[in-house]
Amino acid sequence: NPLVRGQKLPVFSGPGLPGLEVAARVVEGARVPGERPLAVIFVALGITERETRQFLDRFRGSDVMARTTLFLNRAADPTIERLLAPRHALSLAEHLAFDEGMEVLVVSADITHYCEALREISAAREEMPGRRGFPGHMYTDLASLFERAGVVEGRDGSLTQMPVLTMPNDDITHPIPDLTGYITEGQIVL
Repeated sequence: NPLVRGQKLPVFSGPGLPGLEVAARVVEGARVPGERPLAVIFVALGITERETRQFLDRFRGSDVMARTTLFLNRAADPTIERLLAPRHALSLAEHLAFDEGMEVLVVSADITHYCEALREISAAREEMPGRRGFPGHMYTDLASLFERAGVVEGRDGSLTQMPVLTMPNDDITHPIPDLTGYITEGQIVL
């Protein structure tokens, strides 16, 4: 499935569907036409130890590690790291894309775990909750991640994002997929 340079195209998965498998396949199969340099950044958010081992074994067993940087946040890691991991990954992506002139693909999985961490920290701060207990600023927070994709006029390189999120209860109207859908350019729904 071709992506447009600088696009942000999420994959909406349901519980039990292969959202993480799709993310791994995208990382393994990412290519750009011609001789342009490609960097892939994989951001795993809130994954289990088993999933971490599977990703590492899978990526080490293929040729993707030469062009891939991994940011792994496990479920056992501190919650705040779940909010920081995609921001650090996107900072690296912006440097590679706009300073080094590379085509950069950022694959993030699972944005639902990111939003759950956002809700947890918001509740600890005693902020006023919005829909279904998520913070009212979740739209702005997600936009601050997704809107970093793009192409900068006068510079080589691009930053393309493919976030994967699991729709809670397979509900596309849940705040996480609902808000993500407003920010991104279409969706792939499993």
